Amino acid sequence: MVKIKAFKGIRPPREIAKEVAARPYDVLNSQEAKAEAGEKSLLHITKPEIDFDPIIDEHTQQAYDKAVENFRKWKERGWLVQDPKDMYYVYAQTMDGRTQYGLVAACHFEDYMEGRIKKHELTRPDKEEDRMIHIRIQNANIEPVFFAYPAHKEMDEIVTNVVTSKKPEYDFVADDGFGHHFWVIDDEATIKRITEIFASIPALYVADGHHRTAAAARVGLEKKNANPNHRGDEEYNYFLAVIFPDNQLKIIDYNRVVKDLNGLTPEQFLQKLNEGFVVEEKGSEIYKPQQLHNFSMYLEGKWYSLTAKPGTYNDNDPIGVLDVTILSNLVLDPILDIKDLRTSKRIDFVGGIRGLGELKKRVDSGEMKVAFALYPVSMKQLIDIADTGNIMPPKTTWFEPKLRSGLVIHALE
Repeated sequence: MVKIKAFKGIRPPREIAKEVAARPYDVLNSQEAKAEAGEKSLLHITKPEIDFDPIIDEHTQQAYDKAVENFRKWKERGWLVQDPKDMYYVYAQTMDGRTQYGLVAACHFEDYMEGRIKKHELTRPDKEEDRMIHIRIQNANIEPVFFAYPAHKEMDEIVTNVVTSKKPEYDFVADDGFGHHFWVIDDEATIKRITEIFASIPALYVADGHHRTAAAARVGLEKKNANPNHRGDEEYNYFLAVIFPDNQLKIIDYNRVVKDLNGLTPEQFLQKLNEGFVVEEKGSEIYKPQQLHNFSMYLEGKWYSLTAKPGTYNDNDPIGVLDVTILSNLVLDPILDIKDLRTSKRIDFVGGIRGLGELKKRVDSGEMKVAFALYPVSMKQLIDIADTGNIMPPKTTWFEPKLRSGLVIHALE
């Protein structure tokens, strides 16, 4: 059973929330962040290298010092203000006419360490360490992680009551067209009941933010070990998350582009594909995968449907059923000689939010030789993998919309 708590959020006044809110640190590079950041943008805190001309290395002490200075300035200027009491919050996002409602809460690091907050991806130590530095220097979780929980009827009713009976604290459409809506839960009885409900929920699932989650948990452990009078209820035991019911979340496709055909001609490559797939040429119009185990491929100006033949995959295996596994086992490894998706320089990954036109563009430009589009993973598949202790192959899931950073921050003291 998991442990969550309400907390004293640090957040912007209503009238400047849209100006402060920013895309997460890892979805844009320094140049994009510099171009995007207005005067009050949280990007000055999450990507402080943009305050230098020319932009400096984000991993330098100078950049870290600037992050601390900017966080202090934002609070001094009243652009970020701490709430006077512990509260929960509801954060909803709207994309393509569909809205998902998450609970903003503080989660306990021991739930991650002991496997009640379940992951489905491996993390890299260097990226974990980078996030740990940011948490340490700020003594705060500046950006939230994105979790899912098994949908719970009473919790749904509480959230519905909040969003229908109260005016949103923030309500704006960001420049990318996605809506962001935010409510405060300050009623003591409601706060108490939410905490009780989650104490009965067996697990949370990391949807997006594996490195931030691991880093936050490790900082919590560090602080525990450094405190001889540790009790377990100190604020540093908790980190910032937005937790969504699993039945509201939608995973979109995460596609692959490859630089070459490993010495094969297009004809030879197509011939080899026939061994594992039913291959159908679809012409010049974009073809989108229709179901699990159906792929689309773009090669030499044409789209193809690839349907994996029965016997080439195992639907009873949580990993074997994944289309990313099938593509690696039947194409990337044996035909194209791409053994390690994490390290190979011959493959790149394109989030489905960019559309299949992006795959065509990258192949037509000559930068890439072939592109593969995959049917999206389901939340059930993700949960099955996490529950069985398995790890998804790299670049399997893409969640959209991303959480905006800056709507609320969690201080560790």
